[in-house]
Amino acid sequence: MTPPPAPVAALLVVDVQSAFVVGQGAVPDAARLEERTADLIARARAAGALVVHLQNDGRPGAADEPHTPGWELHHPVEAGPTELVLRKTRDDGFAGTGLGDLLEERGVRAVAVCGVMSEMCVQATARTALARGYRVVLPHDAHATQDVPAAAGISGRIPARAVSRVAAWALGGEADITSRSADVSFTSGEAGGRGEPTPVPS
Repeated sequence: MTPPPAPVAALLVVDVQSAFVVGQGAVPDAARLEERTADLIARARAAGALVVHLQNDGRPGAADEPHTPGWELHHPVEAGPTELVLRKTRDDGFAGTGLGDLLEERGVRAVAVCGVMSEMCVQATARTALARGYRVVLPHDAHATQDVPAAAGISGRIPARAVSRVAAWALGGEADITSRSADVSFTSGEAGGRGEPTPVPS
């Protein structure tokens, strides 16, 4: 049996916004995603780990257009020194948000990533974290996406669970992929780091 990953000092909650977990636009099995991400947030808070809610600012007319109901974060935020919101406009949670500076200031060297969408914002954020030298834990049951519709001459419909699996697989062997978010643990200090993060301009 594979041992659980070493504790991490930060949780990145990617785009868990109403547009993606409530109503017609919700990802398949949204209830599971809500439950798993809520549990991760609660346990990270209890451990004193850093919790960063990434909130996507969609384009005008998009389901997550700023200041519309779909843009709102689904989980309540307990704002404070160890929990905050960073707004973003691109898939990569590090792009133009100051996330890299924040993690460096807090001495974080290992993060857990959860949220939506698996092959877009979750993967892009995890990939940049790996490129910057962070240890990344990605719990399979705490990220999700939509089905990929059928395309004539290309493929039939691809179920969302398969898309999520491929998104994680595409990160290669660098990320710690866990089947259960329950196996992710947190610390207020740093444990299980993999050297100092490599400085990369935001």
